[in-house]
Amino acid sequence: MGKVAFDFVSGGGDDFSPIGFASVSEMHVPLSKRQLAASIQAAIHIGDRAAIAAFISDEATAFSSYNPFARTYAGSQRQIWSGQAFEFRAASIASLGLPCLIRALGELPNDEPLVQEYLQAGPYRPYVYHHGDGCQIVGSVLHAKPYVALPVIPVRARSRRRRAPASAQIQLDLFAIPVPHGGANGAYQRQASA
Repeated sequence: MGKVAFDFVSGGGDDFSPIGFASVSEMHVPLSKRQLAASIQAAIHIGDRAAIAAFISDEATAFSSYNPFARTYAGSQRQIWSGQAFEFRAASIASLGLPCLIRALGELPNDEPLVQEYLQAGPYRPYVYHHGDGCQIVGSVLHAKPYVALPVIPVRARSRRRRAPASAQIQLDLFAIPVPHGGANGAYQRQASA
């Protein structure tokens, strides 16, 4: 298995994190943008997942060479992004996914280890948090610089299944009550005359 140490972070091989994660190779699986976008698209708890996934898939978006919090904890990121939410409102910074990210981080224990993926394209920054495998996305946020609007992100429409013709569908009538021969009024009239 891996070792746990409290040493230096230098970003390669069997180096160890000062926050106690196992070896880097066990904590973080290198991802492609395509894998990351597909995982975000599958994370139904992220409200703006289609737009964020489309932005990450764009050719202009690239992984940043500088990612100071590649390995982090849910509690520290919750504190950071809660503060950012206030600053984003005050500085008119447009964002997508921020409320969902804060909610998801709030549901995790403070000491839950996470991996942060940091990408960029011009004045835009998407952040993605996962558990190290790239599949279980905790949350994601895309934001712009102050007073810069988010780009118009073309989101591919999903093809919808064709519905069967109405004549082929059987629908139950929940209010259908079997009535004895002669109708309900006939039964009532027989009881009244007896």
